[in-house]
Amino acid sequence: MKSNLMLLAAAIVLSGYFYTADVRSLSPRINTDNACEMMVSQPSWYAYAKSAEQRWGTPVASALAIIDHESSFEAYARPPRTLLYGFLPGKRRSSAYGYSQALDGTWSDYKASVRNQWAKRTSFRDSVDFIGWYNHQSKQRSEIHHHDAYNQYLAYHEGHAGYNRRSYKDKEWLVRVATELEQRRNLYHEQLENCRELRETPQERLG
Repeated sequence: MKSNLMLLAAAIVLSGYFYTADVRSLSPRINTDNACEMMVSQPSWYAYAKSAEQRWGTPVASALAIIDHESSFEAYARPPRTLLYGFLPGKRRSSAYGYSQALDGTWSDYKASVRNQWAKRTSFRDSVDFIGWYNHQSKQRSEIHHHDAYNQYLAYHEGHAGYNRRSYKDKEWLVRVATELEQRRNLYHEQLENCRELRETPQERLG
């Protein structure tokens, strides 16, 4: 009996440890509801997002909306672990990681494509470039316009093969998420368009 209680206590402590690891972040505290305030406080992020926009075509507001939904701008974000027997930490639901929540395989494809084996998912610069790269693939493979945040996100979530099969048609929750992300993108776009402080910040300033 005593040994069982000790095992249970250890499992609870271990579970708490893994939960803490899931949510840890070295990202600065920012107001993610206001793109103007966010980009003014993090000028390097804006410069990297603009660079990715010029390279791949995805608007800054769209990239920010994807990062907001995927990781809430947390550099070390991961999917939560499953629980065994209701309390033991199990495997994570996927290999998604970092700002963009890119999967291991897709991230490897990106690094090979852009010839940057040093790219990290915990780097905002690399993550926002990855989003631009992936959306560019969506334009080529699925004919989705760069400014179509709704369908770009569906392809981002389902993969190009899944999107082309219209796999999202049976996922009401995903369609709802894509709609919400599009609304977020529109909000960010309006905020950035009216951001006087941002216009006064040189794009070349990288922190």
